[in-house]
Amino acid sequence: MQDPVQRRAASIRDSQTLRLFVVGGLVLVLLIPVAMISGLITERQQRRESAVADVSSKWGNAQAITGPALVVPYTHRRTGTGADGQTVTGTAERLAVFLPERLQVRGTIESGTLNRGIFSIPVYRLRAVVDGEFARPSFAELGVDAAAIDWERARLAVGISDARAIQEETAVTWNGEGVGFLPGSGGVDDLGPGVHAPVGVADGTERFAFSFPLALNGTGGVQVAPFGQNTVVDLESDFAAPSFQGTWLPTERSVSGDGFRARWSIPFLGRNYPQAWTSGRSMAEAIEASRFGVELMSPVDHYRMARRSVKYAAMFILLTFAAVWVMEVLAGVRVHPIQYLMLGAALCVFYLLELSLAEHLGFPVAYALASVAVIGMVASYSLAVLRRPSRATVVGAGVSLLYAYLYVLLMNEDYALLIGSVGLFLILGGLMFATRRIDWFAVGARPEGAGEPGGVGAGR
Repeated sequence: MQDPVQRRAASIRDSQTLRLFVVGGLVLVLLIPVAMISGLITERQQRRESAVADVSSKWGNAQAITGPALVVPYTHRRTGTGADGQTVTGTAERLAVFLPERLQVRGTIESGTLNRGIFSIPVYRLRAVVDGEFARPSFAELGVDAAAIDWERARLAVGISDARAIQEETAVTWNGEGVGFLPGSGGVDDLGPGVHAPVGVADGTERFAFSFPLALNGTGGVQVAPFGQNTVVDLESDFAAPSFQGTWLPTERSVSGDGFRARWSIPFLGRNYPQAWTSGRSMAEAIEASRFGVELMSPVDHYRMARRSVKYAAMFILLTFAAVWVMEVLAGVRVHPIQYLMLGAALCVFYLLELSLAEHLGFPVAYALASVAVIGMVASYSLAVLRRPSRATVVGAGVSLLYAYLYVLLMNEDYALLIGSVGLFLILGGLMFATRRIDWFAVGARPEGAGEPGGVGAGR
């Protein structure tokens, strides 16, 4: 016979409600290593970004082509009041910026990779031909006196965001004559860094045709500003997973395993800056907002996928523990809290394996190997704890389904909420169905005079 104190202690120890709270507490404890793994993912991602920045600083950053624009200096007269109250007249040089009536960019992007340590950085070489036509600049709408215009110092300016990545010297063919480019964007801050060519504007010439090649290195992507009244851009590449970005999407595109082709045709009415302005106005922000192009991004970013998978860690641990706890109730076995912790630790190691393998093998292969390794570990340990292959098979199959379910979630980001909601509904329904006949008031109850239960893993 047990005295009342012993019976009370045994009742508390056998209380499934108390064990449920203990299991919940263990889930919270295991969130500590999960948070540490999440921090490790951030650290590794920062290391990769540092490697990308280092390679880009030497090879070339993402390229943005702005222009060309015809820049014409003129003399601006201004008046003011001096210290003695007298009217003072002065002059200053300003620039008038004119955009082409027609602009066409035809380019080929050859993609490749450079390695920095264990990291592979996607890079590209762009070879493009830019051509088009200007009408003779009209200063009437700008309110500039014709006598103040310095036509001989006119220049063609092209903005190139990372001009140091220009691979070949180039020249512009201006109305049939070749003119070499010089460093700098001709004093037009709105274009950023770039090159310019002193073209001059001959008297009596009404149309100015231009054409020039560009050879640039870069990483990340290519963007173009729609400077023409009608801008047409044709790009093709051997990169098979492009991401089209910017204010306009291609009017025509084709993407296959061999690469992509894209064509943009953009009228000037859709942008927020005119065909001509003077240097007294800033158009940099409007030009920046109008750019469009393509980003050469990896179709699967394993750091982003690892971060997304870690977000589901608490749910995975909770559901696995719930399956083991239901097995305790249905089969009458006892699982020690330390054994729960062992199972939870195995589930946490999955994310570490996934991250480390993905850096070398890519995400899909890393996910498969980490899943198989952890499922095997959990199933083997469950066999030792639950003492029967059938019970261990149920736990192993449950974890396998969870990892398959997670992979579907990760690969279908747009439908993640729908898939997640339906999956949780089905999982909850399965738990409710499996435990529908359990008398929870009788679970853990022990008749008076009953001896101590068996050790860990004892069955009924």
